Amino acid sequence: MDSLADEVLKDPFFRKNTVPAVMKTDIREREDGYLLDIELPGFKKEEIKMELEDGYLTIAAAHTASSEERSEQGKLVRQERVSGSCTRTYFIGEEMNVEDIKARYENGELKVFVPKKDPQIMQTKKTISID
Repeated sequence: MDSLADEVLKDPFFRKNTVPAVMKTDIREREDGYLLDIELPGFKKEEIKMELEDGYLTIAAAHTASSEERSEQGKLVRQERVSGSCTRTYFIGEEMNVEDIKARYENGELKVFVPKKDPQIMQTKKTISID
């Protein structure tokens, strides 16, 4: 039988949460674009959402888990719920379309490819005339 101290230290409050507070990201430049390697351990593919709006790529992940223990008589002895979420936004350029971006998730890592746009297509400055 575990001691009281062992039981207390098993409590989720005292152990590391499985949901990351910040998405650790590595960004690599390639000839044809950028590759983002984003760590999301503990999440399922269905729990991750990506959106593109006004040149900003937002990646959000939300996770909920619960556990329940019952005595031999079926009485509830302990019930815990753990949930967490994280969101991160990257500016990738207003000229990007959803169709341009490719993503794959496996083994707790989200890989996102953002192609480089032709410099001739990109608008660098917008001028507003004054009447």
